[in-house]
Amino acid sequence: MKRSPKIGEIGELSFVVTDQHIIDFADDKMPPVLCTPWLVWFLEHAAREAMLPLLDSDESTVGVQVDVEHLAPTPPGQRVSCTARVINTDGHLITFQLSASDRHERIAQGIHKLRVIRCERFASRVRAKA
Repeated sequence: MKRSPKIGEIGELSFVVTDQHIIDFADDKMPPVLCTPWLVWFLEHAAREAMLPLLDSDESTVGVQVDVEHLAPTPPGQRVSCTARVINTDGHLITFQLSASDRHERIAQGIHKLRVIRCERFASRVRAKA
């Protein structure tokens, strides 16, 4: 890493909920809303946004833990803002506090851990399993 992230540094990402992001069981009883797996995907990428400027060219990040509470529904067409704030660093393991909101309310909160990895070493481990 070029440097370790500082406590309080933030990564942000926003998106508009589209049909591809909604639950796959929406029907006449269950309205279309943002599904949790997509929400987690965007939150994890918000954390990655915080890390990208700090990585050396031969490094990347992998998620190693995620604990997200999906608090409220968000229908298609709404913008969701995701924030990941660094709350702990332990070498190459970085812990983030996650939050997501739509224009009405907070829709998610949680914790996420990323590990900084060397790409070639990681690829070598994957090749060994293939």
